[in-house]
Amino acid sequence: MDAQGRGRADDIDPADQWVLNPDTGEYELRLAPSAAQSPVPGPRGSGGRGTTGTGGAARARKTAPARRSGAAAPGGETPSPRRRTGAPAETAAGRRGRRPVPKKAKGKKVLVWTGASLALVLVGASGAAYLYYEHLNSNITSVSDDGAGTGGFSKDRAINILLVGTDKRTGKGNEGYGDKDSAGHADTTLVLHVSKDRTNATVLSIPRDLITDIPDCPTTQEDGSEKIIPGTQRTRFNNSLGQEDRTPSCTMRTITELTGLKMDHFMVADFNAVKTLTSAVGGVDVCLAKDIKDPDSKLDLPKGEHTIEGEEALAFVRTRHSVGLGGDLSRIELQQQFLGSMMRKLKSNDTLTSPRKMIKLAEAGTKALTVDSQISTIKKLADLGAELGKFDTKNLTFATVPVDDNPAEKIKATVVLKEPQAQQLFAMVREDVSLSDVKQQKKKEKAAEAARLKGTKAPASEVRVRILNGGAVTGSAQETLSWLQVQEGVTKSENAGNAEQPLAKTTLEYGPDQADQARRLAEIMGLSGAALKPGESVTNSQGVPAMTLTLGKDFEGAGVPLTTPAKVPDAVQKATADKVECAK
Repeated sequence: MDAQGRGRADDIDPADQWVLNPDTGEYELRLAPSAAQSPVPGPRGSGGRGTTGTGGAARARKTAPARRSGAAAPGGETPSPRRRTGAPAETAAGRRGRRPVPKKAKGKKVLVWTGASLALVLVGASGAAYLYYEHLNSNITSVSDDGAGTGGFSKDRAINILLVGTDKRTGKGNEGYGDKDSAGHADTTLVLHVSKDRTNATVLSIPRDLITDIPDCPTTQEDGSEKIIPGTQRTRFNNSLGQEDRTPSCTMRTITELTGLKMDHFMVADFNAVKTLTSAVGGVDVCLAKDIKDPDSKLDLPKGEHTIEGEEALAFVRTRHSVGLGGDLSRIELQQQFLGSMMRKLKSNDTLTSPRKMIKLAEAGTKALTVDSQISTIKKLADLGAELGKFDTKNLTFATVPVDDNPAEKIKATVVLKEPQAQQLFAMVREDVSLSDVKQQKKKEKAAEAARLKGTKAPASEVRVRILNGGAVTGSAQETLSWLQVQEGVTKSENAGNAEQPLAKTTLEYGPDQADQARRLAEIMGLSGAALKPGESVTNSQGVPAMTLTLGKDFEGAGVPLTTPAKVPDAVQKATADKVECAK
């Protein structure tokens, strides 16, 4: 709770007012007698909040709605009525201050993700007092996603979040970092993918010097109008933010073009995020395999294990000349190790059971980040945090997009995608395939999919199939028909036009007596067992029962297999968050 909102002295830490009751497992608000006897101020009405700029875009701070006494509080709770003057102090404090904390849900209360100028903090505040809830809301800065996202995460599907660390010089003490005359770049970019069943997560690191295309970016201006920032071909990925007034929504569009992944949300942070969040959590444990003294990042540490925070933590995630090959890819590995350690620290009981640390994290996190307007309140962040807090750190895998030196350069300064390994990695994430060893699906469901591909296969000449375009490129159905008939001998096939509804994935529906035909067509087209949908046959133009093949948005062309890789390509550098590694 905000100490000033209760009339307390400025030198009292809000965390000191919350005490964990070991008998109930609940936090209780304990006030000094003088404060407890004072009348409790009622809920404040909503007020306008200012707008600032970041990365050339308007940053709109959200306003919490006004609430009358007795109305539902944010998060679905109902506030207690005001205590009348003269009521027993301890009774009132106990009634208003109790914070229900389910014993099995401690891991959902907070999730912090930070590294190399990047931080993601998700805090649960549904049990906090209204004034402190509103105070945290006032800390949050938001920017429109300009339609580049999905419109918001959902509990019934996988979650994709873009995490960006900018090198823009903002905040006290950061004058010596970053590019002095720049609006900032996407200096560190991570794509966090959390599986649909919440058993695992993958973090893709996108090299800042990757050569890619930046698409046209519709961008909301300060006056509410829209401006389309022209795209750029064959440029560094980090130019997708800040440059030419590009906002985080432009980085979202660039990621989608590059990987095929549609982002749900974005979170952006500057240098201060690393400093404030590591201090709030009490430091992050790191390990060095050698002494490092880097005058550029100002990191000076001997080999061995260390607990770092503040300026030292920022220096650690920024150093690159003293680790590995001395480039950005080596720095990415260092940042991944840092993130893994941060996750372990945050999920420890030492953090989750400490009201002081939790409140410091809430303060630091809400001040350090710029988020999209879809998650611009504590309630929305808490809902998202509850979803992201479900997976185990051993099933959190960091992977760097595989790249090669740019062959067009004599002096190597940029990189290009390493093919086909990069596309295989993107496909695995799109199809929700875990990069760790976790079993994502129930055994029965997985076995059923595999069983659909086993058994006899009908000759290609006996396969009867209608082909529909359900979201693929125009002309795909006719292209597939020609390929099947001419090259694969599936002569009993026909183009049935467009599907009634677009599909994200290609499917093959068939009747009970057509399983052998389905297996043959799956083999020819490279379909997985998940693409086969036992159902009913339909009548084709000759009045004969036939299967229905619907080409979804994942269809890339006749003859291109649609089977998702089951194994991470050898060229992909990856590590899991549960392992302690020493930077070399």
